Amino acid sequence: MKHPLGSFPLIFACNRLNSLLKYCKGFALVSLLFISQFTFSQEKVENDSVNKKRLSTVIIASTGAYAVALGVLYYGWYAGQDPTSFHFINDSEYWLQVDKAGHATTSYTLTNYGFWTLRWSGVSNNKAAWYGGLMGFGAMTVIELLDGFAPTYGASWYDLTANALGTGIFISQQLLWKEQRIRMKFSYHPTDYAQYNPSQLGETTLQRMLKDYNGHTYWFSFNIHSFLKEESKFPAWINVAAGYGAEGMLAPITNPTKVDGEPVPQFDRVRQYYVSMDIDWTKIKTNSSFLRFVFKGLSFVKLPFPTLEYNNENHFVFHWMYL
Repeated sequence: MKHPLGSFPLIFACNRLNSLLKYCKGFALVSLLFISQFTFSQEKVENDSVNKKRLSTVIIASTGAYAVALGVLYYGWYAGQDPTSFHFINDSEYWLQVDKAGHATTSYTLTNYGFWTLRWSGVSNNKAAWYGGLMGFGAMTVIELLDGFAPTYGASWYDLTANALGTGIFISQQLLWKEQRIRMKFSYHPTDYAQYNPSQLGETTLQRMLKDYNGHTYWFSFNIHSFLKEESKFPAWINVAAGYGAEGMLAPITNPTKVDGEPVPQFDRVRQYYVSMDIDWTKIKTNSSFLRFVFKGLSFVKLPFPTLEYNNENHFVFHWMYL
């Protein structure tokens, strides 16, 4: 991956817009759509009868948010670059594929937002799943196409595949079960690696949250109750999660020995696998529209819990509380 496109879904504040935009590429799109979802989460989905007024609101709001996001991204990322002929790059080995997990999770998230805005409009489950998928995958694909014309980047088949995978995971569950029994989630923890190559991994805390893949973990969060018999008394909100991350990365493929002429420590690049508990906030029933909004936002964030890690360096490691 060329840049932090496949980052986690999160609302962020941009009070220094120009300096921040160059780190917020795919993030801006997710954030605008997430903010707009507040309107769409205020009322429950009651039936499959299309409400034309709501559907018009969704189309106008989504189109407007997407247009603004693309304008912001172009201004902050591509402006000043002379377009080249469309080209691809091979980034399959970048960041031990943690960035690809980010792409899939972001595409899953955008698809989910598209789905729920359409369901709010009364569109049926199956149609909302397919059209929401087109919205999510389409939004990511447009950005990939822009990369393809940028001289310093390039389109990536691996990014596109990861995007399709994330969207496909959402659609397939919605068609099969009419719910998300397995959610794709994100968690972040600060690391010490960014200090050795801040131009790659970020200089500020927010930049590091976006760019330092050493601190990113991407999860499949399984809702246990959904796989049990309907009459089961097992708490519906308890999940078990499997995660993937990596550490020891100062650059996309191989670590440099020097940065800006100064020697830097050498780290082993290590893949990490996790098992942990989690919460499915969408399974907690409430009549509060505000809490429904909050729960939907939290549904893409893996919460800190005791976690068992496996890696090929230290093998099994137990974390009392893993972020």
